[in-house]
Amino acid sequence: MSEVEESSAQESVQEHLQEIVALLEKQRLVEDLVHKQEMPRHELVESLVHKQHVAELQKKLDSLHSADVAYILEALPRDQRLLVWDLVKADREGEVLLELSEPVREALIAQMEPAELLAAAETLDTDELADLAPDLPEDVMDDVFKALPVEEREQLRAAMSYPEDSVGALMDFDLVTIRDDVTLEVVLRYLRRLEELPDHTDQIFVVDRGEVLKGVLPLHTLLVNDPERRVADLMDKDMLALTATDKAAEAAQAFERYDLVTAPVVDDKGRLAGRVSVDAVVDYIREAAESERLNLGGLRQEEDIFSSVWASAKNRWTWLAINLVTAFIASRVISVFEGTIEKLVALAALMPIVAGIGGNSGNQTITMIVRSLALGQMTPTNARTLVLKEIAISLLNGLVWGGIIGGFAMLLYHSPSLGIVMTAAMTLNLLVAALFGVFIPMLMYKLGRDPAVGSSVMITAITDSGGFFIFLGLASLFLL
Repeated sequence: MSEVEESSAQESVQEHLQEIVALLEKQRLVEDLVHKQEMPRHELVESLVHKQHVAELQKKLDSLHSADVAYILEALPRDQRLLVWDLVKADREGEVLLELSEPVREALIAQMEPAELLAAAETLDTDELADLAPDLPEDVMDDVFKALPVEEREQLRAAMSYPEDSVGALMDFDLVTIRDDVTLEVVLRYLRRLEELPDHTDQIFVVDRGEVLKGVLPLHTLLVNDPERRVADLMDKDMLALTATDKAAEAAQAFERYDLVTAPVVDDKGRLAGRVSVDAVVDYIREAAESERLNLGGLRQEEDIFSSVWASAKNRWTWLAINLVTAFIASRVISVFEGTIEKLVALAALMPIVAGIGGNSGNQTITMIVRSLALGQMTPTNARTLVLKEIAISLLNGLVWGGIIGGFAMLLYHSPSLGIVMTAAMTLNLLVAALFGVFIPMLMYKLGRDPAVGSSVMITAITDSGGFFIFLGLASLFLL
């Protein structure tokens, strides 16, 4: 989708949201007015007005895509959200729940009756059920398992057994398979008997009698070749095949690199287990990006913007507590140099600049390293080269921007020595920012942790304390 199309789609869903909000507000105002007025058959009139507005809202919701309904629900306060959710038809509830963010989905599921949840789950495919299963009560999942055919039950168990960051968690089982010893005419007749093709079908998977994957037959190859030709002569044997235990991030990179629409998933014996489609990959990339933004901001998990004050506050406590500790350490560093600051008050005005620029530079380094790790571009063989590059960048930036701010300090306070100290402190703090900007995410990555989690908070703490110590220490040595 182009940037223009994305912008148009965003404007469209915003318009739908505004229409829903306007209808809700209109309903509230009119029903309040009717409720306050005294008239014959008051209850009947009030009921008719309510039904009219509900019908209008229902009609609007029925015309929207499930993803747009989910977007609208997330953007509404909790009381209006529940009102709109009650108007979502039962056969669409499962699809909408899948599109919702986790905290909003959990809140709505908590309001639903077990029978309603079971009905919503029964409208979903096996791979979709696996995505929803962690949020459903155990008794509902037991009923879901009992209602499934044996084959789908085993597929659901398999899908639920894979980690969230694996290809197995992205895999779906809705696919078309053929043998390699038939002609294209046979394949075409087979496809015509199907009610519909699975979403995003761009190729048909060729398997033997043991379900071992032999190749893929692209649809364009099927359509443009002589119907009498055999599948074995035209199928692509050199295809990208994933395994269920592969990392989802690696699969996403493969989809981006090779412009894939679908890819087969095989087990350890080469048998076709399912497929991954581009829509699942796009959802994974979006969720990973959102998670990374939350982690960089020091949030523990995704947050419903309309959740209670208490729940939102707890979500932000972890890194606020860590930040409090690091801020206290920085304050103790400053207190060591109280005598120096008292003798040269200009230091108090200049030291936040050293710390601030260092933090900014460190965050830039962390962003580049986290991205390199995510894309698999950073390896043990090139790590040293990247570290030296970041050191060189920081040294250059320190000399350039440190020299500029040092020149201003010299002119402002009429002290060449202060300007030199400022330049040196800026350069040294940027070097510290570069070293720790590389070291922190690499260490977390080696420990099996998300390198983005809290890195911004930690680098800021280090460059604050380090910047104060370097600047005030140099001032103590050379200015007093």
